[in-house]
Amino acid sequence: MEFKPDFDEAIRRVYAWLEGELYDRPPIRFSRHNAEFEISAHESRWPTLKDRWFDTEYVVNGFIGECQRRRFNAETFPTFWPNLGPNVFAACYDGVNYEFGETTAWTHSEKDGAYQSSFDYTPPSFNWDSEYRKKLDEMTDYALSLAKGRFLVGYTDIHPGLDWAVAVRGNDTLLYGLYEDPEGVAALARASEEDFFRFYGHYDAKLKAAGQLSVSWMNIPCYGRMHIPSCDFSNMISAEHFEEFAYAGLAKECANMTHNVFHVDGKGVARHTDAILTLPNLNAVQWVQGVGTDAPIMQWIPYIRKIQDAGKGVVVDVTADELDSFMEATNPEGIFLCIATESEEQELDIMKRTLRWSGR
Repeated sequence: MEFKPDFDEAIRRVYAWLEGELYDRPPIRFSRHNAEFEISAHESRWPTLKDRWFDTEYVVNGFIGECQRRRFNAETFPTFWPNLGPNVFAACYDGVNYEFGETTAWTHSEKDGAYQSSFDYTPPSFNWDSEYRKKLDEMTDYALSLAKGRFLVGYTDIHPGLDWAVAVRGNDTLLYGLYEDPEGVAALARASEEDFFRFYGHYDAKLKAAGQLSVSWMNIPCYGRMHIPSCDFSNMISAEHFEEFAYAGLAKECANMTHNVFHVDGKGVARHTDAILTLPNLNAVQWVQGVGTDAPIMQWIPYIRKIQDAGKGVVVDVTADELDSFMEATNPEGIFLCIATESEEQELDIMKRTLRWSGR
């Protein structure tokens, strides 16, 4: 692979990790500090932010330009995935408005507004001809036309289930509905299942027909069907409500995939870890500890060990300054490190240090 000459060795490390083994050191994904917040100096050429997000050639060619200016060390793969924000799947439904910001996007349902005496739990209809789904096709096809032998192409961020229900009807609707109309909430949570599998399958087939692996925003590829299940909404609900309204849908998602890495977004979601760890075909948990006082990783060592003790891998964000303390306190088995770095020299040094950690 042009932008990843050591691809074969890197994917061996990933597969060893997915299978609960250690190849020679834990996989590592490097990123540049604040890279996600860098905005092009040429952004004024677009009349709106949406036009910039929708500029397929600019987005794909910008990615290729970045590939040409850097090396992808360790298990950092050159992966283009068509990013139209975290709720683009929900945006493909009738009556759901979508707004683009500088670095993310969000939904506005036609039913947004102040608290009402009753809420509508009727699910919206999926629009396969949505401008957003068509744009995903266009971006994927254009990237594939340039990718062969050079870089990976992945699929977009997809959130079905309760997170989809929040995106199309709002937090208040679901929170009040848990008590006022639990059957309506349960039906709404299930309403996206069929559309999700069709949507996922469409892009999975498109990528496999082009000889691509299965990979998305987490940049952990596999040869089967990789999925990133999540339920960010669960940080606001009890364990009982998680079991009642979220678990079955998540289990169905995971059962239809070969590999799953659950996105645990903060300590609120982490309250449901015992249930999450029982999901079928679950390989690992991505632990996102948050910011501020939650950010230092050493306070979360017991949680990381809990996941390791359950026989699952854990994707963890560690700062370069924390790395030595982290390695001293944990076993390398099951760890997938994500580290923001300042230079290639720093990355090569970290790779050497993790080899020593694995050989201790």
